[in-house]
Amino acid sequence: MSQRDGFATGFFAGAVFGSVVGGILGAVIASRRDEELPEDGKDLINGSGESKKVSSKRRQMISSDDENQEMELTRRSLEDKIAQLNATIDEVRKHLGNVNGSPSQPSGDR
Repeated sequence: MSQRDGFATGFFAGAVFGSVVGGILGAVIASRRDEELPEDGKDLINGSGESKKVSSKRRQMISSDDENQEMELTRRSLEDKIAQLNATIDEVRKHLGNVNGSPSQPSGDR
């Protein structure tokens, strides 16, 4: 029974101690994180970043053309790979159909 009597006080003391340590640790991490903000981010937070917003929008518009070309190349590459996979699947179906002795069905159902 003596262990149960000290449990509640120990639990609350641990909770208070953990809260204090966690609060201090959180404050230290948050202050370090604020120091690591990039210069553009600090200007936007301070409200003097209107010119920065315009230049970043221009950069996004310029990069979107490059991204569109890159997306088109990626799409074409994926289409080629899908076509190769479909051809391979058709070959395997023909091969398995011949192995099983059943006549191969035309693959024009797709």
